[in-house]
Amino acid sequence: MDVVYEDNHIIIVNKRASEIVQGDKTGDTPLSETVKLYLKEKYHKPGNVFLGVTHRLDRPVSGLVVFAKTSKALARLNEQFRKGEVHKTYWAIVKNRPPHDEGELVGWLVKNERQNKSYAYDREVPGAKKAVLRYRLIAASQQYFLLEVRLLTGRHHQIRCQLAHMGCPIKGDLKYGAARSNPDGSICLHSRSVCLVHPVSKETIEVVAPVPDGVLWNSFRGI
Repeated sequence: MDVVYEDNHIIIVNKRASEIVQGDKTGDTPLSETVKLYLKEKYHKPGNVFLGVTHRLDRPVSGLVVFAKTSKALARLNEQFRKGEVHKTYWAIVKNRPPHDEGELVGWLVKNERQNKSYAYDREVPGAKKAVLRYRLIAASQQYFLLEVRLLTGRHHQIRCQLAHMGCPIKGDLKYGAARSNPDGSICLHSRSVCLVHPVSKETIEVVAPVPDGVLWNSFRGI
């Protein structure tokens, strides 16, 4: 487990693409339980360990996940996330060059629960939620393009859906139009950085996660 930041109130972990943040119907051990075990062993805690999940990342996505170690921190972080005061930046590797090197995508997303997939529309339709993100092209190789993405809303599969709707599906993301999957089942989307106000000290904290290992990610590692 890759702990990027930890103090008495919060712990921030760089999640691997194969991990789930919370338990689901697969029965696989979630990252939250792994973090609890880490805390129990590190601090020799008897009994149950408190750990609050403040947000989630899709299973095939890697990068930063913020957990609360106290109930006070959890309540305050939840409020920051609810108000959109936590700023998260993602890196996405896409096959196609975007139509502009930077821009803002505004759309309307409808979630299909049965398919666990969102669909993007250019206008408001029944059941849709407004979705806004900003992107910029920060690097390119012979075949792929690296985008930096900042979410301004938090919708289901928002980055995956909106980039695909723009004509730039994320590498490995079969659900949203990629030509083929990645060998490890991941998609090339990484929660790169998070900036938040510490729930107790009130200081601003900004944390950056190293990109995953792999030939393609390593080609962009020095950026």
